[in-house]
Amino acid sequence: MIPVAGYAGAKVAVLGLGRSGLATARALVAGGAEPLLWDDSAEARGKAEAEGFTLHDLSRADAWEGVAALIVSPGIPHLYPKPNPLIARAWAAGVPVDNDIGLFFRSFATQDWDNFATAPRVIAVTGSNGKSTTSALIHHILQENGTPTQLAGNIGRGVLGLDPAEDGMVVVLELSSYQTDLARALTPDIAVFTNLTPDHLDRHGGMGGYFAAKRRLFAEGGPDRAVIGVDEDEGRYLANQMAEGAADDRVIRVSAATKLAGPGWHVFARKGFLAEWRKGRQVASIDLRDIKGLPGVHNHQNACAAYAAVRSLGLAPKGIEAALHSFAGLPHRSQHVGERGGVIFVNDSKATNVDSAAKALQAFPRIRWIAGGLGKEGGIGALGPYLAHVAKAYLIGHSARDFALELGDTPHEICETMAVAVARAADEAEAGDTVLLAPAAASFDQYPNFEKRGEDFIAEVQKVLG
Repeated sequence: MIPVAGYAGAKVAVLGLGRSGLATARALVAGGAEPLLWDDSAEARGKAEAEGFTLHDLSRADAWEGVAALIVSPGIPHLYPKPNPLIARAWAAGVPVDNDIGLFFRSFATQDWDNFATAPRVIAVTGSNGKSTTSALIHHILQENGTPTQLAGNIGRGVLGLDPAEDGMVVVLELSSYQTDLARALTPDIAVFTNLTPDHLDRHGGMGGYFAAKRRLFAEGGPDRAVIGVDEDEGRYLANQMAEGAADDRVIRVSAATKLAGPGWHVFARKGFLAEWRKGRQVASIDLRDIKGLPGVHNHQNACAAYAAVRSLGLAPKGIEAALHSFAGLPHRSQHVGERGGVIFVNDSKATNVDSAAKALQAFPRIRWIAGGLGKEGGIGALGPYLAHVAKAYLIGHSARDFALELGDTPHEICETMAVAVARAADEAEAGDTVLLAPAAASFDQYPNFEKRGEDFIAEVQKVLG
């Protein structure tokens, strides 16, 4: 655990008692503070009481007397679409509002570091798509190359649940816009921006607010190095803002859409090959095409971002390349499940919207596509340009018939359940086909979450594989 610094002897309110909230409370106690906990859920309050924490009803008129700060869990809106009433009360009382990410950055460094040969560092990754895979891939590369490392944030553990740093350690944080938007301290050594597509717009008051939340990771702390995906205007803008000139190699530009040129530091992927260029010449190249854990252009972008981040730490290209080949991928994100008779089975249950499904459909040459669930507003009509690789669609769940109406001439079959869809797809698949679960829909009609849906797919595939 990372004891919270700066609040010894003070009362600190904690709003929201999920994973990050309870981890924050424990870290506050370890730092000598008195946490006062609240959650609208009676069940969450009960868990906190069972751990011995003090509950503190923040809606009471006198609730804010003597409170030094309010720490808010990321899922609680603080500005848009409207502020949580208790956060508004904190504003009125003049109580600073922060989150666990802010506490981490003010507490991670300790006097013990004076005795280290190499100071610990933090790599923070944000963006719309690919940040989980990029974060996990950075962590994997570091592990495979003998660098002590921990992974936390929006993936793995809460940040305050990390172990104290050891000599030379690199902490990798995946940070969502909810986390970067409110943190009062954001000081990573290396900041990574993958890409930007519309998401969480109600929470951020529109696309500008959403980008502003991501941009804070770079603007607030001024990282030593910035790895920035430049395939959208927002990324190009951010790279321009961070660099002092075209040759400023504190900014590493990343692309999976175009060859990058100029005197700066560039990492890009074209036709399945990753290339690193510095000062106008190529210094490394890696063939990504046969790496099973990183299929498709979107994963090649993730590989470029991860490569750039660890190269900025001084890792050698050969060591990075070996680690890329041993990366198995994250569960439910282009996860290679198995192979039979030249047919590959891939679990991308995390592809819950059209944008992520489109990326999955571009990753394989001939697809037996399992899709459906609880469809989202707008349907799947926008996937039309990406259906050329689909040999047949096998539709499940609540929106199966609605999806069928939008598939046009693409062969399809309404299967209703995962068991039927996997069995039918496996039976009809030919060598060279990929049986791909990329639902383009939420899971809540048949499963509690996308993880359970992916686990069901894997279980059915295992039956086929024997």
